[in-house]
Amino acid sequence: MTQELRVPVLPESVAEATVLEWRIGIDQPIHRDDIIVELETDKVVLEVPAPADGKLIEIRCPSGTVVTSEDILGLFEAGQIAVENTAPEPATEITSLSTAPDPEPAESLDLPPPTVQPAVPTTHETSSVATPSLGERGIRREPMSRLRQTIANRLLDAQHSAAILSTFNEVDLSGVIDLRRRYGEAFETRYNVRLGYMSFFVRACVEALQAFPLVNAQIDGADVVYYDYFDIGIAVSSPRGLVVPVLRNASDKRFSEIEQEIADFGNKANSGSLAMEELTGGTFTITNGGVFGSLLSTPILNPPQSGILGMHKIQQRPIAMGDEVVIRPMMYLALSYDHRLVDGRDAVGFLVKVKETLEDPARLLLNI
Repeated sequence: MTQELRVPVLPESVAEATVLEWRIGIDQPIHRDDIIVELETDKVVLEVPAPADGKLIEIRCPSGTVVTSEDILGLFEAGQIAVENTAPEPATEITSLSTAPDPEPAESLDLPPPTVQPAVPTTHETSSVATPSLGERGIRREPMSRLRQTIANRLLDAQHSAAILSTFNEVDLSGVIDLRRRYGEAFETRYNVRLGYMSFFVRACVEALQAFPLVNAQIDGADVVYYDYFDIGIAVSSPRGLVVPVLRNASDKRFSEIEQEIADFGNKANSGSLAMEELTGGTFTITNGGVFGSLLSTPILNPPQSGILGMHKIQQRPIAMGDEVVIRPMMYLALSYDHRLVDGRDAVGFLVKVKETLEDPARLLLNI
């Protein structure tokens, strides 16, 4: 029975998708739920599975085609998959075939026909430029992925639509490091997840957002929208680019739940399996350039949010404590904020609150 392979229904926030890669070729046997084709949206890669055992008989949208919800991608023929005989031929027959001057066609030998793979269009161009003093040097042009185009457009929109300023501070992470050293092993044994730094930062940001609600608010036309909940976006690097899955109701989550969800985000980002719902919404964002070695940077807003916290590399540095100079594990913090809504007093106060909470992490347990 022939069936149409259609584009899944896309969410309202996603207008179209691009056919990324056909995983199988025409007439190639495939099992039910195996992936036939991948579609790239501006948020995630969607996988279209086989509806039954069978084979693909027609491709209507080759790689690179822009499609919308319910468009027909190709035709699929459901049916029992023939099992190929992979047993070796007797040695005498192999010898006779190899020495025959005019072997018979494959059809008369009852061998399966060769698999036909669809031609995948080349998506990049190569050329060279000759320079008398430098010789011939190659250049390569490739189309931007839909995700990278979206990232580029959103970052440009953020610069044009918001009055972005940044304020900085530094935090002594001795208390956090001590807690991780004392309880990290027992935590991992009990919850089967590592006690990282991010759960401390998420909880510290929630405390600060509760004290400075404008940083958790957004501008909508002539209105200010305040949120009574805290959905924290966690910037995650993936092979396709930066994605920001959202930790919902962060104020209600325990350390173990925060760490587990963030670990799941990382695994899904690497495998390209983040769901659309996991990437939408969010009232505030945390990004950690420190994992790549960044010492200080100014993060850019994730519109329409009004604030984003930048974490950086932990570095042993000399600081003054009383009349002494001591070495402490220090991290620079950066808060970028929309100055149309958030004044400097609130921005600085928010960052000071984050600093105070992290330098005395018992506050997170006592809720003071």
